[in-house]
Amino acid sequence: MLSREDFIFTIGYEGRAAVVDARAKKKYGNLSTMELAREGLFRAAFCSALYSGSDEEMREFLDYFNSLSSYKKYDLESAKRLFGVDGIPEGIDRVMNIA
Repeated sequence: MLSREDFIFTIGYEGRAAVVDARAKKKYGNLSTMELAREGLFRAAFCSALYSGSDEEMREFLDYFNSLSSYKKYDLESAKRLFGVDGIPEGIDRVMNIA
């Protein structure tokens, strides 16, 4: 299974390998979900909340994200489509770090 840091900075998949942005992971990997969101790293923050499995953490992120826009309000399912992340993929057994 992917680590939290690998999952939140995954930029794609190649077969059974996750392609991870190593530079972003090194710089921001220790930040919490809300710290990531406040840095403007919304996709990473969403992935962090998703990885946590905490409904409260996801709700806090979505409330913050939705407060930044008067246009559209996102729920979990619409945020998954927005960020292109449906969940933590199974069967990933390698990580390819790219700089």
